[in-house]
Amino acid sequence: MSGMYRDRVKRGNKRRISFQRMMQLLAAAAFNGYALGFGKGKIFTGQTKLFCVPVLNCYSCPGALGACPIGSLQAALGNGKNRFPFYVLGLMMLFGVVLGRAVCGLLCPFGLVQDLLHKIPVPKLAVPKKIDKPARYVKYVVLLVLVILLPAFAAGDAGIAPPYFCKYVCPAGTLGGGIPLLLANPGLRQAAGWLLGWKSLVLLAILALSAVIHRPFCKYVCPLGAFYALFNRFSFYQMRFDQEKCVGCGKCERACPMNVEVTKNINSPECIRCGMCKNVCPAGAVSSGFACGKGQPSPVPDAERKG
Repeated sequence: MSGMYRDRVKRGNKRRISFQRMMQLLAAAAFNGYALGFGKGKIFTGQTKLFCVPVLNCYSCPGALGACPIGSLQAALGNGKNRFPFYVLGLMMLFGVVLGRAVCGLLCPFGLVQDLLHKIPVPKLAVPKKIDKPARYVKYVVLLVLVILLPAFAAGDAGIAPPYFCKYVCPAGTLGGGIPLLLANPGLRQAAGWLLGWKSLVLLAILALSAVIHRPFCKYVCPLGAFYALFNRFSFYQMRFDQEKCVGCGKCERACPMNVEVTKNINSPECIRCGMCKNVCPAGAVSSGFACGKGQPSPVPDAERKG
């Protein structure tokens, strides 16, 4: 590989990584654009709150301009009116069909938080496969039990079920909604009680683990990631691996934050389409895009790659 090509690859990698980070920052700003809410400690109640954003984004976040799909799904299932949540589920399916888990890799604010924490220079932890593989199914259990079954069938005395996942687990909600509201409203801190302690403990555990394990919440807990994973294989946005171009260096799999076996199953349900595998591939064997076809050209011309 020539020095000129190595320099070009490095520059290209920086551009692509910067693009991912830019998308994450723009999405976080767009979904939480009501800056006045953070200062006032009040929730935005405009008309845009009628629409779901594609990511975990707490309705109670003072800056949130849209509704969280997981929170909305629980609210619809647990409202005691026995109405099927066609609108919410339809939007979630639309996001899944179009993007799959690219939502997780490019748009999720809590994913951005985990990515940044993992950059802290501390020893990293490799989870053994015999633990990692079964643990990946926990997020599907969370989706089925806490998000669907309990809100639908475990209503309280008033016939309305609480949003179990949001109330007892969601660290994104605690970080984006709970903490800002509690800081701005002393009365809320007094009323929070034991639940504040529990939710803070869950959040701290996820944040601490994020420094040593890349995206632990996405891998093992997130119910929205579990939902989008169901669409990964046939979503419009796809990853593609070209075996003929592969030089067998293994850089793609070492770079993957979700530990996907890129050369064997690049569109695994665990792939969040972050583009890290594509960024580090020296041969242009990995590509991505909407309806990614077999004949899609390599991002680096063959003549330069042979130079």
